[in-house]
Amino acid sequence: MISKIQLQGIASYKTPVTFETDKKVNIIYGLNGTGKSTLSNYLYNTSGRGYEKCSITIGDDDTILVYNQKFIHDHFFEIDSLKGIFSLSKENKEIEEKLEKAENELSDFVLSAESEQRLIEIEEKRISKIIDQASEKVWEIKKKYSGGDRVLEYCLENLKGKKETLYNHVNSINKPLTQPIKSIAQIKKEVEAISGDTAQKYSALPKFSFREHDIETNEVLTQIIVGSADSPVSGLIQKLNNSDWVRKGLDFIPKNEADRPTTCPFCQEKTITSILESQISNYFDQSYDDSTKTISDLLTKYSQAAQELQPLDFYKTSPFANQFLSELTELHRNVDEILTKNIEYIRQKEITPSIPVSLTKTNDQIEKFNALIENINAEISKHNHRLDNTVTELDGLKKEFWSFLRWEYDQTIAPCAIESLASEKTLVDGRAKKLAASQSAVQKRTEITELQKSTVNIDKAVTSINNGLVQLGIIGFSIEKHTDTHYRIIRTESSNADFSSLSEGEKMIISFLYFCELCKGKRSASEASGKRIAVIDDPVSSLSHIYVYNVGQLIKTDFFSSATLDQIIVLTHSLYFFYELTDSNHARRGDTQKLFRLSKNNEGTSIKTMKYEEIQNDYHSYWAIINDKNQSPALIANCMRNIIEYFFNFVQKADLSNVVQKPELQDNKFQSFCRYINRESHSLGQNIFDFKEFNYDDFKDGLRLVFEVTGYPEHYKKMTSSLTI
Repeated sequence: MISKIQLQGIASYKTPVTFETDKKVNIIYGLNGTGKSTLSNYLYNTSGRGYEKCSITIGDDDTILVYNQKFIHDHFFEIDSLKGIFSLSKENKEIEEKLEKAENELSDFVLSAESEQRLIEIEEKRISKIIDQASEKVWEIKKKYSGGDRVLEYCLENLKGKKETLYNHVNSINKPLTQPIKSIAQIKKEVEAISGDTAQKYSALPKFSFREHDIETNEVLTQIIVGSADSPVSGLIQKLNNSDWVRKGLDFIPKNEADRPTTCPFCQEKTITSILESQISNYFDQSYDDSTKTISDLLTKYSQAAQELQPLDFYKTSPFANQFLSELTELHRNVDEILTKNIEYIRQKEITPSIPVSLTKTNDQIEKFNALIENINAEISKHNHRLDNTVTELDGLKKEFWSFLRWEYDQTIAPCAIESLASEKTLVDGRAKKLAASQSAVQKRTEITELQKSTVNIDKAVTSINNGLVQLGIIGFSIEKHTDTHYRIIRTESSNADFSSLSEGEKMIISFLYFCELCKGKRSASEASGKRIAVIDDPVSSLSHIYVYNVGQLIKTDFFSSATLDQIIVLTHSLYFFYELTDSNHARRGDTQKLFRLSKNNEGTSIKTMKYEEIQNDYHSYWAIINDKNQSPALIANCMRNIIEYFFNFVQKADLSNVVQKPELQDNKFQSFCRYINRESHSLGQNIFDFKEFNYDDFKDGLRLVFEVTGYPEHYKKMTSSLTI
């Protein structure tokens, strides 16, 4: 069955025009020139030239049989005898029974294939909906990471056009075994670092190379440094255990004073004689001085070495230190505190040599600090390496980007993937079943063809066509069998007759009866059975009205009621014939028939469904045409003439020329209207009508005046206000 036809880019089908139906019987009404022949010619040959933009949706096993002018030309104008219509013989009962069984089996196979196809389509729609929903969710990635700062947009290259493309890409990525360590923010930061306008290389941070670790274990710091035991005052100083205090006091004894004793810096009495001063000075001998000098030197070296430790802010200037900032701050503080305390201890030893001091070793803390600096420098090195290999690094970050998103969208991807896998199995099974049924159908058709070869003949078709001619009241000619596969026309009064000798009406009748038999039987002995669609284009176009009713009844009997035809499409320009074919029973019509109207204006042909109540006679149709300003000028003018001719000649018995001679119509703007209406015949409209003379409003006013001045203004108002095409 044909469910949809779309015509575009051919003849009057300027824009896409869609015909859709789900009914067996489809009746299409349209005036001449509205596109009926274009439609039937397309169905006659869907691959014909000019129909490249047209399409049709039809069942796989359907065959279209079209009756139109091309059919008549192909079957009757180019050959001397009619091509035979093969019909199954009744003589071989055994073969007939086998054929009936085979055709029933063929029907089962076809139905099975169609059933599987429907299930396939249902499953395809179901999984498509699931994938569409997942694609919509995944499309969030495009919305979030394209546009804006565009840092990560390069990751979406070739993936921003269609939702399905982006979904397929994410679905193709294997889910990571564990959650990715890097976040999108980190990946973005790394991309900016190597591809942004601020991308630059960084120098490594210096490690702290401390050269004075030995000072921390120098024995002089742990020694008790005192003066010489040979001095007369050594016993007293040692007993008092205050040599450092005495050593400092020497610096305060006045020098070069002639008067002795001089003032003691401790008790402020004049007790210091030159002899006592000499004895005290001798207590602090060369060994004492050497030791204190050594301590001073150690303090200088240690302090200078400690100063080589850069401030914490120096290390913090590197952006790569940020991720280690807490540990860096702690280790730097530890090293700095130890160095500061050790310097203070050495300084105390310098001031008080007799007190032993113990320094904290810095090896472990400095090693930890330098190890951290190495880690920071490793990140700096990686960064610099990335800058040297930007393309490779960006590709790696792109993979990390998609790996993270695959993990993030797994709740969307995983269920959909499971459904898709199950659906694919269902579809594979369904297609396999459909293929098996289709192959069985092919085999069954071959079997049927072989059975038909021994039974088919044209005798039944000859009898049926001749009976049809008699029933229509045609007795002037008939057909007879010419060969086993052809028959020819014979006239009662002449043996020398061919198709070209028939009148237009006779040609129409014989060709249509031939088409009827074609739809009943087989066109050749090898043709297999199958579903058939009959398309009939204006079969009464050249017939007198006495045959229209009979042809209509023939179509109802042989086509509408036929069990061998899957669908029928009839096109006609005659509203009477259209009305005859339409089922007047509302319920039955709703189940089996669908009505359509073809219309054409300056914008092209259109097709619309039509209600039974809208069926009008030809006179009403003419009014509908002229009420549409977009119709072609020639058609509008011709319909106006038909209206006037019908109303005044047949209804009012008035002479046409007298109607347009009214004084009110003598204005210059009505002259072209009057000239056209007053022609003796409108059969040569293409010769008597000049499009340049046509003005729609003037012609419409002229028609209005015709009815007003003749006393029928109400009729004009009614016909122009209630009818549209």
